[in-house]
Amino acid sequence: MTVICGILSVLLAVGVIRLWDGWRSGRGRPPSANALEGRIQPTVFLFRQERVVDATPPARALLDRIGGSGDDWPRLMKWVGPRFPDALDRLSQLARIGRVEVTGEQGHGSAALRLVAEDLGEQLWRLTITDPAAEHSGIIVDSMSLQAMEEELHLLRGALDQTPMLVWRLDAEEQVTWANAAYLRRAEARSEGALGWPLPRLLDAPKPVPGAAAQTRRAALEDHGIVSWYDCHSHGIGDEVMMFALPADAAVRAERSLREFVQTLTKTFADLPIGLAIFDQHRNLQLFNPALIDLTGLPTGFLTARPTLFDFLDQLREQRMVPEPKDYRSWRHHMASLENAAATGHHVETWSLPGGQTYRVTGRPHPDGAVAFLFENITSEMSLTRKFRAELLLGAHVLDGLEDALAVFASTGQLVLSNNAYRLLWGTPAGTMAEIIAGWEGATAVGPGFAALREALLDAEAGEPASGAMAGPQGQLLGWTVTSLSGGRKMLRFRAASGQPLASTTAIMTGADRDEALPALRALPSAIGAD
Repeated sequence: MTVICGILSVLLAVGVIRLWDGWRSGRGRPPSANALEGRIQPTVFLFRQERVVDATPPARALLDRIGGSGDDWPRLMKWVGPRFPDALDRLSQLARIGRVEVTGEQGHGSAALRLVAEDLGEQLWRLTITDPAAEHSGIIVDSMSLQAMEEELHLLRGALDQTPMLVWRLDAEEQVTWANAAYLRRAEARSEGALGWPLPRLLDAPKPVPGAAAQTRRAALEDHGIVSWYDCHSHGIGDEVMMFALPADAAVRAERSLREFVQTLTKTFADLPIGLAIFDQHRNLQLFNPALIDLTGLPTGFLTARPTLFDFLDQLREQRMVPEPKDYRSWRHHMASLENAAATGHHVETWSLPGGQTYRVTGRPHPDGAVAFLFENITSEMSLTRKFRAELLLGAHVLDGLEDALAVFASTGQLVLSNNAYRLLWGTPAGTMAEIIAGWEGATAVGPGFAALREALLDAEAGEPASGAMAGPQGQLLGWTVTSLSGGRKMLRFRAASGQPLASTTAIMTGADRDEALPALRALPSAIGAD
């Protein structure tokens, strides 16, 4: 009995000690840890065909975060595909093998995930997604930090989903592993059915070159006959590539409009008979037309090489297409002055070439310091001008050789023409008809003949030629004739009544002699000025 009582005492003591240790360990454990273990739940989905019939809270949160429309199974596969490369092929065999276990690739900032799929029968599949590194352990996260990370994640996800540019990620096999909402919308619009995994590639973007800057290439995307243009940028991140496609429709339309405008200008310049040469702010030739080649005789290869302005002018000098200078220093100084004058304002020069041709060179400033030169062949114009000037000079000599004094008045009364005989008779004329008549009144005796002349000149209506006689500035007897010309002009002619030249007529009538001669003046035949 003593032995039995001793054994029971020892067993009782050991039990009490164990209960005491368990109670102390229960009190010493932080209550938050027990609560945390109660909150850690696995991510488990229960599928019947392609619809979720039950899921743990983390699983439902994951499915809600994936978003999208359609059945639950394809939506979940969009998330599973990038993380478990072999999962889609192996899950297609789940009904045959009953269980599939797949380990995901190493992610960014987290350990490899594990996916377990089981066929429970009656068309029920259970999918369990776990993190092996986090099993049987509690992770304590600061609530404020978690809230800040969630808000930042929500902001970044919303920004990428609302941006109009297409953003996607390619793996090492150039498969799309992630895309933003704009990319998914374009892919759904082009797809005839539901989108599968992997996502289709919409654009062929440039591949990044290691160590080089980001590559950019313009690509077109056609959707139901409508072509959209994008500027594609690529950035390498390890073995993956991030792609960004910015809409470039406005830039393409502007470039096309500019190109069409330049083509229109090019066609217009090609038909111009005036040679055109446009130099940029660095004085390099940027644009020229075929007429410049025809006028200057410069080689096409020389012009297409974009020579400088002074090389262009030196080549013209070698081709003898510029005025021959006295020395090269004065030539360079003159060309520098021409360049400065053309750059600061409108400048025109006339070049008389050694070959007998005459060119008009016009320099005009353009924006940003550019300058344009226009070369125009005015040889025929100058010949016509010289011919016309010679004819005018000949006519002036003929008029000055006449003995009769001639004067032509415009419709406004301005004197437009007089010959040498008129100037010898009345002096150098100036002013209007009224001023000239006033000058006559002060230089000669006023009588009926003078009054008739004044009336004939001031009469605005064109009629028959009027003629008469009056006393000249030296008292000589003058016959006058007023003839109407086209455009309201009038021509006046004076002739000495005695038939002698006006400059040598010295007969002077004064006092009674003039009064006695007036009846004879009135009786002069009108034929005096008719021939």
